[in-house]
Amino acid sequence: MQPHDFWQEIHPPRTFERLPADGHHGFFPAEFDDGRQLRLPIRELADREHALASLIINQAGFAVEEALCAGLAEKVRLFEPDVVVGLPTLGLTLASGTAKNLGHSRYVPLGTSRKFWYREELFVPMSSITSPEQVKRLYLDPRMLPLIEGRRVVLVDDVISSGRSVVAALRLLDACGIKPVAIGAGMLQTDAWREPLAAIDLRMPERVVSVLRTPRLKKMAGGWVPE
Repeated sequence: MQPHDFWQEIHPPRTFERLPADGHHGFFPAEFDDGRQLRLPIRELADREHALASLIINQAGFAVEEALCAGLAEKVRLFEPDVVVGLPTLGLTLASGTAKNLGHSRYVPLGTSRKFWYREELFVPMSSITSPEQVKRLYLDPRMLPLIEGRRVVLVDDVISSGRSVVAALRLLDACGIKPVAIGAGMLQTDAWREPLAAIDLRMPERVVSVLRTPRLKKMAGGWVPE
């Protein structure tokens, strides 16, 4: 497949083998709850012995984007959210679509670009597994506070892997006196996020829901297999 061909099509159940004898080559078939499959490119990690399946939602075809948003909306609907809060940058696409599918009229975006009217106390440092060398600031626009204070908030990100970005958002919301009722993701990458979230709140890992789940992959002679 060409790089631009990924994330464009959802395939019927069992189109691709989940555990091929010679391992996965080039892509990993992530599965929706109903068995439908989405081919995700395999990204080799720095040690060259492990890899992850990658999802970039703002490069996805609209049908794939809508399936992820609709799927996540059904997952978080159980928590009866009043408002969806989205993490930048790619989480904003998923948060917006999820809020629409819930019947909300808007969502609340967090941001990494400070505007002159922002308040200094409404930010936290943030980094992510995809850009670990960049330490950004995560901001909440003070004008958005009335939309989330005293409300049932669901925090949404596109992919949760190390948990760093979500932990930063939880700390920012906590500074505003807000504890999300749930966290939603388009995809959970491994289970590495569980421990950092539990350090914030022991109950939080059980309040995390996602549309897709993918494992860390390890190299074998013929390809990549779940670790």
